Amino acid sequence: MSRQRGGPAVLLGASAPLFGGDWNPEQWDRATWDEDVALMRRAGVTLVTVGVFSWSRLEPRPGEYDLDWLVEVLDLLHGAGIRADLATPTASPPPWLGHRWPETLPVTAEGVRLTYGSRNQFAPSSPVYREHALAVTRAVVERCAGHPAVAMWHVGNELGQVDHSDVAAVAFRRWLADRYGSVDALNAAWATSVWSQGYTSFDEVLPPRAAPYHRNPSQELDFRRFTSDELRDLLRLQTAVIREHDAHRPVTTNLMGFFPGADYATWADDVDVVSDDAYPDPADPRAPADAALTQHLVRSLAGGDPWLLMESAVSAVSWRPHNLTRSPARSRLGSLQAVAHGADGVLFFQWRQARSGPERFHSALLPVAGPDTAVHAGARRLGADLARLGPVVGTRTDAPVALLWDWPSWWAGTAQALPTDRLDPLATLRAWHRVLWDARVTVDVVPPGADLTGYRAVLAPSLHVLAPGPAEALDAYVRGGGVLAVGPFSGVADEHGHLHVGRAPVLLRDVLGASSEEWVPLPDEGLPARWTDAIAGAARVHTFVEHARAEGANPVLVLDGGPGLEHLAGALAVGRHAGTPATGDGTAWYVGAVLGEGDLRRVLTAVLADAGVADPLPGVPAGLEVARRGDVLVALNHTGAPVPLPGAGLAAALDLPPGTPLVDLLSARRLPTTPDDAPTVLAEHDVLVLMEAR
Repeated sequence: MSRQRGGPAVLLGASAPLFGGDWNPEQWDRATWDEDVALMRRAGVTLVTVGVFSWSRLEPRPGEYDLDWLVEVLDLLHGAGIRADLATPTASPPPWLGHRWPETLPVTAEGVRLTYGSRNQFAPSSPVYREHALAVTRAVVERCAGHPAVAMWHVGNELGQVDHSDVAAVAFRRWLADRYGSVDALNAAWATSVWSQGYTSFDEVLPPRAAPYHRNPSQELDFRRFTSDELRDLLRLQTAVIREHDAHRPVTTNLMGFFPGADYATWADDVDVVSDDAYPDPADPRAPADAALTQHLVRSLAGGDPWLLMESAVSAVSWRPHNLTRSPARSRLGSLQAVAHGADGVLFFQWRQARSGPERFHSALLPVAGPDTAVHAGARRLGADLARLGPVVGTRTDAPVALLWDWPSWWAGTAQALPTDRLDPLATLRAWHRVLWDARVTVDVVPPGADLTGYRAVLAPSLHVLAPGPAEALDAYVRGGGVLAVGPFSGVADEHGHLHVGRAPVLLRDVLGASSEEWVPLPDEGLPARWTDAIAGAARVHTFVEHARAEGANPVLVLDGGPGLEHLAGALAVGRHAGTPATGDGTAWYVGAVLGEGDLRRVLTAVLADAGVADPLPGVPAGLEVARRGDVLVALNHTGAPVPLPGAGLAAALDLPPGTPLVDLLSARRLPTTPDDAPTVLAEHDVLVLMEAR
């Protein structure tokens, strides 16, 4: 399938970023609907998602549909000038489905069949579930496709179900037969000669269920791929039903950022609008950096087009053990951060706070305390802010740096029976990105094999799985003048999780000018190391290191020995490779150890210097974030204190000469930008959205 381009606001014909959230009128009486719509208009709401969890209301008994109430909801929205993102209600089947057809319920790896009474209780591969899901989808679409309030279709909700049932086993076998063609090919791919696991028929294959000891890692890896594909197939099937009756309105489904259950890189072309649900933890001081990383990922999944923040929390969530609230100022800051990184819409879960059910303590734009609240006042302010940001709609972001991220590498790098379970690929990615975020460097997050043209630097913090094609592309990128940095435990395995034979990373050994012979988990105190440059000094590596040597690379950081690890003395921890036939006009960095924050910052700063990538606001403290979209620059203050910003630096970040006046779209205030002007002070948790004053 091919995606409509332009992003949500462009595709919906909106002149400003969209604003709204999930609305669940089926949970409230009819009089409340009128109150909701009136308050939505006052708050500047332009888009609401409806119908996500309404299957039992739409189809109270099998084959018996009640859609009049939904049409009335759409009528109300249309009358108020509010667009509807109409969902297929397939995420949470009604109790009658699981009661009458228990085979539609998922089964855990331990063989426990989950029951109804919560949500998401379906087996993605179940033919019976699929039959009923498509039937209710068809009923909704046939009735509502022509309604003028419907601006976009929303398939399911947070597709992420995993099932190990017999129904899943049948589908898994079919998937494997399509992938491998023969049992002999499957046996080779899974290396079933190990532990006497050879299959004589696909009928013998099961999902990776509970077992006496470690399971086959290749089987686990393929089951992760299969599960992702089954969920994507549900998306495609429901989209096909929508397209039978509506060929033009965009289709979306809400992704979940760095979600381990689905390979979103394979999903991106199956939706017209890439949407994401994001709930950063207010208790985490590095949440703003990690939120930015997720936003870079989602924008990259959209091919650089704008995307939609489908769900976020205006204050507290209800599902953490200890749910900190967010002040209206911090909530606004987080929402505008998403816009800074490509979102053309900010939506929340949910519009009106539930008074019952498991999510009754989840915050909402309209709290149970009513509209005379700080939370709702903050929502109205955000609605007014977004209405002023028309110049960002449809604009794109140019990133000088690419971060490589690969779901199969994540899956294989967190499998059973690895050297350590403390080396989480996502944690490594976040650690590397935080250094870039502190330096105000914008990144794209792309899969191996992506087109690397135009990137000044490519960083692969944790690329456990590496095939020949992507490895050759990285070689060519460096020889063509690019700067590459590769992190620990990368290039270890092929697409089946089998180890490459030779000194690691085998496929990148020449370009990195370094190789390792062993993967070494470290004791809790880590291992001392020393820098080799003129600054010199001591360092320490943590958690994990490769026993590596330089093979053309210049040593930058070398290990000292330690008790029981004397053989690592002098081994390479970080190396820089340049000026050889293997690197051509480029530079490659080998980072074979987990480094502390300061040491990692030192290395990546040198990598960025090699690439000619600089902080656009040097001297300004980390935590003052800057992002550019088209001709607009967004400055966001996460520091917790007022920050003075040099006007000339802000102009330069927009490629404008000093003295060019800027205007803040949020306040209509003009900012002077000559070097002699006093800095503009950005208050704590405040935002500037700047463009050239005309």
